[in-house]
Amino acid sequence: MTDIILSAMVAVSENNVIGADNGLPWRLSNDLKWFRKTTMGKPIIMGRKTFQSLPGLLPGRPNIIITRDQAFKKEGAIVVHSLSDALIAGTEAARAIGAGEMVIIGGAEIYRQSMDQLDRLYLTRVHATVDGDTFFPPIIPGDWLEDLCEFHEKSEKDMFDHSFIILNRINH
Repeated sequence: MTDIILSAMVAVSENNVIGADNGLPWRLSNDLKWFRKTTMGKPIIMGRKTFQSLPGLLPGRPNIIITRDQAFKKEGAIVVHSLSDALIAGTEAARAIGAGEMVIIGGAEIYRQSMDQLDRLYLTRVHATVDGDTFFPPIIPGDWLEDLCEFHEKSEKDMFDHSFIILNRINH
C-alpha cells in the first residue's frame, strides 16, 4: 500500500484479553514507557473509545481517531470515519513529519480490521490470565517472524511478569 510501515502496539494477556470496562486490566509502568518510546514521533491510530480511555491527546505524535460519529470533533486530532481513511491520514502525517511508521493502538475492532494489513506487531505479552471484556484477534504464528523477545519480571510498578515482543510479518 505504501512505503510507510503499518504497525500495531498492544498489551495482551495469556487469554488474549486487552481490556476491561474501557481500560487496561493491569498496571504495567514498564509497558507504558515502552509504548511511549515506540510510538513517539509516529502517527498513532485509534478508535474513539480508546481515545476516550486516555487522559487526552498523546503529545509528540499525530493522533488519528476513527469514529462512526460524524459530529465527533477533537481539536488537535485528525478525526476520520473509517480505517482506510485513517491509513491515508496516517501515511500523510508520517510523510509530513518524516516518520517511516504509523502505529495502531486500539481498540479491538480497529485491531481486527487491520490485522491482515499489518507489517509489524509490538506485543507486550502479559504473563497472566485476567478477566476482561475486550480481546485481541488471534495471531497466526506462521505469518510472523519474532525479532525481539525481552522478558521483564513483575515489580512494585508492574503487576505481572511480561515480555516485549516484536513480530514482523513474513512475505507481506
